[in-house]
Amino acid sequence: MTTKDRRHSIAPLLLRGAIGSTMVAHGVKHGRSIDGTAGWFESIGFREARMQAWASAVVEVGAGAALLAGLGTPVAAAAVVGTMSVAARSVHVRNGFFITSEGWEYVANLATASVVLAELGPGRWSADRWLGIDRRFAGLKGAAIAAGLGLGGAAAQLVAFHRPPDTSATLDESAEPVVNTTDASV
Repeated sequence: MTTKDRRHSIAPLLLRGAIGSTMVAHGVKHGRSIDGTAGWFESIGFREARMQAWASAVVEVGAGAALLAGLGTPVAAAAVVGTMSVAARSVHVRNGFFITSEGWEYVANLATASVVLAELGPGRWSADRWLGIDRRFAGLKGAAIAAGLGLGGAAAQLVAFHRPPDTSATLDESAEPVVNTTDASV
């Protein structure tokens, strides 16, 4: 085995492990509190918030598990690209780049790494290799599937279910001011 062969064996395995485990963890977190996740989806402008919460948990766990196994790699990578694109558009882009300010740094890196993984292929230790389909959908075809299907799915989800929440609070000037009667300083 040449150095290039070894590199191409370990690189996809490492990417699958990093991206897959991250997605499984996010999906499990969303699934453990469907009501809380649904409330959060509603607060960021999603209709059918409970359905969105379930879909998020199932897609994230499913895509993550598929990536860990190296099964259907370009399609699993597309699910990550789609999920991260929805997250970017609905939450992160308006906050700038850095994740410390809820920016898009993190989601962009996961989506990009997923497209790179689809281009590389799942590698030697994968279900796709065992099935004999690992090279059939790698290269530019794999990257195009991951990016195209992911972005297309994200666009469809956003058009169908997302309306940016109205952040401009309108004040009712006829309303009485609220007085905190439990504060001793009043």
